[in-house]
Amino acid sequence: MIVGLIVNPIAGMGGRVALKGTDGVVEEAIKRGAKPVALDFTKLFLSELSHYDIDVEFLTGPDGLGEDALKEFNFPYKVIKYREVGQKEVFSVKIPDTTKEDTKVLARLMKDKVGVLLFAGGDGTARDIYEAIDKEKPILGIPTGVKMFSGVFAISPEDAARLLVEFTKGNAKLVEQEILDLDENAYRHDEVKAKPYGRALTPYVENLVQGTKEPTPLDEEEELDAVAEAIVEELGDGVYFLGAGSTIKKIKDRLGIDGTLLGVDIVEIKNGKAKLLVKDAQEKDLLKYIHRNPKIIVTVVGGLNFLFGRGNQQFSPEVLRHIPKENIIIVATPSKIKGAIRVYTGDRKVDERLKGYIKVRISPWAERIVRVI
Repeated sequence: MIVGLIVNPIAGMGGRVALKGTDGVVEEAIKRGAKPVALDFTKLFLSELSHYDIDVEFLTGPDGLGEDALKEFNFPYKVIKYREVGQKEVFSVKIPDTTKEDTKVLARLMKDKVGVLLFAGGDGTARDIYEAIDKEKPILGIPTGVKMFSGVFAISPEDAARLLVEFTKGNAKLVEQEILDLDENAYRHDEVKAKPYGRALTPYVENLVQGTKEPTPLDEEEELDAVAEAIVEELGDGVYFLGAGSTIKKIKDRLGIDGTLLGVDIVEIKNGKAKLLVKDAQEKDLLKYIHRNPKIIVTVVGGLNFLFGRGNQQFSPEVLRHIPKENIIIVATPSKIKGAIRVYTGDRKVDERLKGYIKVRISPWAERIVRVI
């Protein structure tokens, strides 16, 4: 089977530096200390795939658009040399000089030649490919972006490899999955403006492909208010890393701080009073407070069932390896807990340490023991 592979080389760079995405802000991301991550995640996909006996040939883009990842492995591949892709230097960091038009051009050039088109990126990349080829070929996302709320992504790069193997064997069915994309500029200003752009054909095997992000049902809002109030009453003195989302924002509001809706905030509680130490914190801000034995308060992304790895990359492996599992407080409404919850940081040791069973606060008076996978 001929498999298309397109890498968005800047995908995911805005995550750890609290930009909630990378579209249009790659220079600011680099200024804040961001480094490219998409190539590394693509290599995780290819490394996992190399463990299987699979008869595939890749069709890919030049240099950072796919070729740079494949040349380190033994898979046969051909490069579509549709133009010379140079590099540009931003604050001493070199990145491929590409735009979303490169993604679209490559997708159009591949669609009649491949059995499936894989891409490494986030929701914006998924939307670009969908706009280029619609439902003419199945697509599958290797998750390397920040949000990844669409339903076309594998759970992890390794799962993308396993799914491709099953697809080549005829064991994966094709389903229509929703393409969602957020207005990242509005998202950075605590506004959620999600828009569905269509439904793409995606190879599907249960537990290898994620769902689509779902909002909290309106009939659970009142219960959520009560949970937030109960948690605030129970918090002792210390430093807290408060995660993103409307569930945790209710806790921030009850603490009386001007916290973000979609970012991570660092708060200190002393003598029962809360003080905002860092608003919309980056990974580097969290690391500065690691020595204070902080606690993390987070929720589960509805529909995706992710605890870490979707939209909160500030909680990086470097941060999480210093946080004891008992210092992680999870708050979620019952509708968000659909079976096991997931973590994927890209660091196997960190992920393994978080796996197992953990308590999730689901009401003012009740907890549920949930499996983390």
